[in-house]
Amino acid sequence: MSITSDEVNFLVYRYLQESGFSHSAFTFGIESHISQSNINGTLVPPAALISILQKGLQYVEAEISINKDGTVFDSRPIESLSLIDAVIPDVVQMRQQAFGEKLTQQQASAAATEASAMAKVATVTPATVSQQNPPKNQEAIVNGAHAINNHSKPMEIDGDVEIPPNKATVLRGHESEVFICAWNPVSDLLASGSGDSTARIWNLNENGSRASTQLVLRHCIREGGHDVPSNKDVTSLDWNSDGTLLATGSYDGFARIWTENGNLASTLGQHKGPIFALKWNKKGNYILSAGVDKTTIIWDAHTGEAKQQFPFHSAPALDVDWQNNTTFASCSTDMCIHVCRLGCDRPVKTFQGHTNEVNAIKWDPSGMLLASCSDDMTLKAHRKEIYTIKWSPTGPATSNPNSSIMLASASFDSTVRLWDMEQGVCTHTLRKHQEPVYSVAFSPDGKYLASGSFDKCVHIWNTQSGSLVHSYQGTGGIFEVCWNAQGDKVGASASDGSYLGLAQFLSSHHEKASSHPLTWLCSSGQSHMHEYQLVMLGVSTGSHHLG
Repeated sequence: MSITSDEVNFLVYRYLQESGFSHSAFTFGIESHISQSNINGTLVPPAALISILQKGLQYVEAEISINKDGTVFDSRPIESLSLIDAVIPDVVQMRQQAFGEKLTQQQASAAATEASAMAKVATVTPATVSQQNPPKNQEAIVNGAHAINNHSKPMEIDGDVEIPPNKATVLRGHESEVFICAWNPVSDLLASGSGDSTARIWNLNENGSRASTQLVLRHCIREGGHDVPSNKDVTSLDWNSDGTLLATGSYDGFARIWTENGNLASTLGQHKGPIFALKWNKKGNYILSAGVDKTTIIWDAHTGEAKQQFPFHSAPALDVDWQNNTTFASCSTDMCIHVCRLGCDRPVKTFQGHTNEVNAIKWDPSGMLLASCSDDMTLKAHRKEIYTIKWSPTGPATSNPNSSIMLASASFDSTVRLWDMEQGVCTHTLRKHQEPVYSVAFSPDGKYLASGSFDKCVHIWNTQSGSLVHSYQGTGGIFEVCWNAQGDKVGASASDGSYLGLAQFLSSHHEKASSHPLTWLCSSGQSHMHEYQLVMLGVSTGSHHLG
């Protein structure tokens, strides 16, 4: 048997990621030097730590079921062991002793019952036997009691909305997990960020071909006078408003600006630790970043210099969002939200209502309302932590001014909720997911909402009726979903490295699936279950639907 600290650390790191503790995973990954281990994460299946713990627990239970003379008890332990019980020697010994005593009592009782039954067997009539309740077809008899075989089944998707996997085009590229994705705002260029320390720009302009070109943006650091791969995750990325520049944030602490042709334009280095969030302002002259060093920074996009650093949080800054071209909000694990302005040496406003870390913040399109979500489950309709929120691109200051503004919230309770902000009520609860929901995104016209969950599914919903329009089930938990500018494609990044691009079309009269192909980006040289992929969904732009 061989167990190394690197192996244990890697399994713990993956468990934190899969359980939604992304910020804890980042911190643990740095302290345990995960990126320097030689473990090939592509070969490690999801829930590996839980699986090996379950097997260990079963082994301890098996030990309890064995007599001192090596014979095996015929029945199961009195009750299942908990994980903590299994690692306490005294508890295991007491359970084994109690099990033996209980078994002895059961055997004695069984012998007495059998003797009594033999004495009465002549008095049992056929009518008496027929009145007894036999086990039903779906039941089994365990220790004289009925136990229903109620095995859980994988989620079934209605064939009318399911996007079939055989409509996928595989585009090979990333060599590790794909965490994030973002469409270019003016063309079908799709950017992706991965644990392989690269971002990639995929050209998905159709041009009658299913092929796609990719540009590899390698994130390097300077060592010994040479550029070497940083071996750190790309954590965030964002296009500027005219789609000519892409900004990326990395776990190596550097932000970078790239041209749409894949050339490195600037490296922005002032954070002292991983960057968690990064956003362009609408004008395109400033970039805003948030880091584990508890600070936020406004960068000059033309010179690459830090215009101002804001050291107001007392814990890692998790998210940022611009209100206008010079004012922004930031949130943190310190439970605070600060509104800051370029040139001001202290926050313009501070909000302190949350009782747990604030995961995300978003200004509405008009910049008048600020929404925040937290692990404190402030939106009481949700039963667990709220991971992310998104405003609809509707209402004042949008291209859809005649439509009411909505807010979507995604939670670890496996639901997505749509909120009417004028009435302050939940209009729809979207319940199809079976695992925590990590991302939601509105279509450009606000009529549809895409959601991605760790149940490996991407769902597309009608925001007016709350009905399910399309579903796609991939091979890994979904981290993020995003729409392209035309509203006919949805991108999604997944925990197994897949990047899903679903190109399924809606008919003008029926929200049914047609035969338009999907695009699926993945790495080469891996089995289907561990490919590193990007999948893109597409939806039609019929006159009454998308666009």
